[in-house]
Amino acid sequence: MSGIGTEAAVFLYAGLSGMTVFFAYRILGCIRKILPHSSAAVGAEDILFWTGTSGYLFYCMYITTYGSIRWFFVLGVVCGIITAYFLISLARKLAEKFW
Repeated sequence: MSGIGTEAAVFLYAGLSGMTVFFAYRILGCIRKILPHSSAAVGAEDILFWTGTSGYLFYCMYITTYGSIRWFFVLGVVCGIITAYFLISLARKLAEKFW
C-alpha cells in the first residue's frame, strides 16, 4: 500500500488510538467515583496518566509514521476521541431507554 491508502490506514489506526485513550480515561474516572481521592492523588494520577498516554501515542506514531508528526495522525486521534464520546453517549441513552 502506498499514498492515500497508507494515510487512510494510519488515520484509522490513530482513531483507534484516540478511542483507547478516551476509554482509559473514562475507566480512571469510574475508579475515582468508586474510590474517592484527594486533590493531590487526582493530580498525581493525571500526571501519570497523561505521561503514559503521551508515551503510548508516541509509540503508535512511531509504528505508523516512524515518529514523524503527521496532521492526519493528530486528526485521527481527535476524531477517535470524539467518536468514543458519542458512542458512550449513545450507549447511555440506549441503556436509559431499555432499563
